[in-house]
Amino acid sequence: MMQEKHNNNWQDELELEGLDIKDEPFDFDNEIDFITAVDDGIEDVGSAHDFDTSAFEETYIGELARGGDQPVPRISIQVFCERAETAQLMQSASTDRRIAKATVTVSMGGMNAAIDFYQTQAVPNLIIVESTAPSQALLTQLDQLASLCDDGVKVILIGQANDIGLYRELLRRGVSEYLVPPLQPLQIIRAISSLYIDPSKPFLGQTIVFVGAKGGTGSSTVAHNVAWCMAEHARVNTTLVDLDLSFGTTGLDFNVDSANTVAEALEAPERIDDVLLDRLLTRFTERLTLFTAPGALDKQFDIHQEAYEVLIDGVRRGVPFVVIDMPHVWSEWSKHTLINADEVVIVCEPDLAGLRNAKNIFDQVKSVRPNDSLPKIVLNKVGVPKRPEIPVKDFGSAIGTEPVLVLPFDPLLFGTAANNGQMVAEVGPQSKCLEGFDYLAASFTGRAPQKKEKTSVFDKLKSLKFGQG
Repeated sequence: MMQEKHNNNWQDELELEGLDIKDEPFDFDNEIDFITAVDDGIEDVGSAHDFDTSAFEETYIGELARGGDQPVPRISIQVFCERAETAQLMQSASTDRRIAKATVTVSMGGMNAAIDFYQTQAVPNLIIVESTAPSQALLTQLDQLASLCDDGVKVILIGQANDIGLYRELLRRGVSEYLVPPLQPLQIIRAISSLYIDPSKPFLGQTIVFVGAKGGTGSSTVAHNVAWCMAEHARVNTTLVDLDLSFGTTGLDFNVDSANTVAEALEAPERIDDVLLDRLLTRFTERLTLFTAPGALDKQFDIHQEAYEVLIDGVRRGVPFVVIDMPHVWSEWSKHTLINADEVVIVCEPDLAGLRNAKNIFDQVKSVRPNDSLPKIVLNKVGVPKRPEIPVKDFGSAIGTEPVLVLPFDPLLFGTAANNGQMVAEVGPQSKCLEGFDYLAASFTGRAPQKKEKTSVFDKLKSLKFGQG
């Protein structure tokens, strides 16, 4: 049976899934070097000349100021609902990755149930209570509940009246937050986490994790080039963190030789602070900093999961975007890092192993992140001569989502960049692959590429003329 199974080809495997498989290998169109999903919710980034500066100021700056979502600390939360849909909403929110450390219990009965319960029971750190009572009755009930609470207990009230006067009165009486349906799980989670933000470190950047579906897919190359485009073309401060301690290529790809690496921070997480990070990080450009890996085999690393969490949290507090280059391993810490990222990018090749592994990772991440965007699929090295490949359409159908980016097999471009320690933008500034990297960078930052415009000889002469006054 094992030999018979081994002889099956990828067409046989996919036919079992009910896909329409062509007999011929995928015919790559050389005129289209990358594609985007048909409906991915991302507007066309256009060119730098099409960029709407006013819209950017209103939307992007606000989102950047918010940064990534703050996780809820290890607190106890008790919820008292009046409506079944609110209870279902709270149950959904309680399973979210951002609230995983907290202990959440959901009960029915609303404000009256909460008042009765705390007559004999200790109060938790946070009480979330729903009330559909009129304003005056609501305030009376709130006063009763307040008489049972200790100092420091926080209360989030879910009501039905969108009344600014009532809102101000509730805040005056000590309510931490007042919410009015309709609500989504993320609104609840963000309302909770905002109550526990460290005022000395209020900001937390967004994390984007790149992982290869198998070894050799070019996940690191994609991560490095996208990070470079985010910093240099989208013009946002970005830190690239290489967590492949033994085989990481960040130092090689950027042609930097740093004596300080990410391993030093991981081995002493209790020492991680702004001072240590400033010393260990390598500033590559004005906007791009690198956290390189040792890339050596003279030492075996046994790093605890919490160390990775502390490191990533420390880096996030100093920069709007953190790109994480993951090694091709599956362990508790790698799984935890993937699940807790703001964005997950799976890089794969159009073959059977890439399809199987990408689908496994996609399904695993999707199942535990119901309130997050789906993992993004990047199909790399498409169009290798004489290699049978799974068509892009069938690849996306099998996984359950279309690739957001398809990159061609271009050994000259990528080989030259790798050997020279350069980015694709430096080797092939007009390449379609660079457009693909810019597109992906824009989808994360919300900002179109801001490339420098070429200066003509006439412009230079005119500049000199006016400069002489």
